[in-house]
Amino acid sequence: MADHVDEYLQKGMYGEKQTKPDERRKFLGTLRERIVLALTQPQVRKNGINHEAEKAMKENSQAHLYLNGNMNYEYLSKYIKSASKYKVEYTIVTNKEHNSEIGLVLAYDYAIDKESIFVDDDKPQIQPETKKQKTGFFARLFGGK
Repeated sequence: MADHVDEYLQKGMYGEKQTKPDERRKFLGTLRERIVLALTQPQVRKNGINHEAEKAMKENSQAHLYLNGNMNYEYLSKYIKSASKYKVEYTIVTNKEHNSEIGLVLAYDYAIDKESIFVDDDKPQIQPETKKQKTGFFARLFGGK
């Protein structure tokens, strides 16, 4: 009886016990076995959207995108736009006690046991669209831009 009361109090004070808490901290709240793709923080900070991440969101629209909330929103916004484009649900995960080296995780809520989840940096990035500057007749005539 005393064990049950103690367990009940522990659960009330600290919440439910989690399986593999270190792994969950590293992978933004999910487990390694559920992950389709993961990017490190430096990969997320690069200009443009990672091609593999874009492709993975397109092919796995039922998966969930987890973004590291300890990163600047400027870097996350391009992935949020892409997730919206492919109708992938996303969550920004902020852990005040631990800043994971992982910047982005695309994962299911069940195990898929994909062997290779990390992206190689040698793959090309999709550059963000830039607006072309329009030049008028007089600007071209007189050498202006």
